[in-house]
Amino acid sequence: MTNRLFTVVGLVLLSAQVFAFQAPSGQTPTPAGQAPPGQSEFVPVDQLPPSEQLPAAPLLVAAYAFAWLAVFFYVWTVWRRLNKVEADMRVFERRHGQGREGASGVNRTNPR
Repeated sequence: MTNRLFTVVGLVLLSAQVFAFQAPSGQTPTPAGQAPPGQSEFVPVDQLPPSEQLPAAPLLVAAYAFAWLAVFFYVWTVWRRLNKVEADMRVFERRHGQGREGASGVNRTNPR
């Protein structure tokens, strides 16, 4: 299940790069060194109309939230797998201890 999840997430991340470099629909890509239509010079962000400004704070919070959720998910999966390994080790110790007592014929509870 986790392998499928990582495969899907990887494919989405790789395909996002392809779509990021495409020109918006209805526009043709501009040659290198030329400004896109409607933009002839640099305009500082504080001079843009409010409808064209994009505040960075929500994007930054979203990025950090995603990163922390990914870290917590990874730690949780490692914790679950470690608990399974510990349970398997306890079962193995129980089986291994029973096999030794029966094979040697020595009663380990009485030290004499």
